[in-house]
Amino acid sequence: MHFIPCNLPQHGEAILAIFNDAIAHSTALYEYQPRDMARIQAWFEAKQAADYPVIGAVTTEGELMGFASYGPFRGFPVNKYSVEHSVYIHPQHRGKGLGLALMRELIAAAQAQQLHVLVGAIDAGNQASIALHQKLGFEHAGTVKQVGFKFGRWLDLALYQLILPTPEQPSSD
Repeated sequence: MHFIPCNLPQHGEAILAIFNDAIAHSTALYEYQPRDMARIQAWFEAKQAADYPVIGAVTTEGELMGFASYGPFRGFPVNKYSVEHSVYIHPQHRGKGLGLALMRELIAAAQAQQLHVLVGAIDAGNQASIALHQKLGFEHAGTVKQVGFKFGRWLDLALYQLILPTPEQPSSD
């Protein structure tokens, strides 16, 4: 396994499949309908425009096993040092430590970009993701009760945050 920057031509279809599996079979994404390739293209374009990474874990043969990324948190200028992140693993590769490895890569990327806070919005029932975040030093910052409805039940959204020592010289500009 090694880590690479993902791109649309090489990884778009695999990322689409991973997202759609999460939509159909889990509460990792609070969505009902599968995504299409146009949405993945727009997603990649937004990541590239904002200089946000899409880090992939691939096999030696180049198969994408999972990916992690981040994007804006709330989108207001004062939140410029904060991002909301996500990590998704292909169903056949779960339980192998890929989430932990990808998150470590993502944290390093955030520090390199002089960011200050990573926020994970996690379904409160997703104990595996919560444990992963706690292992990396994320702290529970609150839970929004019954904010979603999927699979016939109300969903609570737990927020976890990691405060980084960066940026070295924050500004209000």
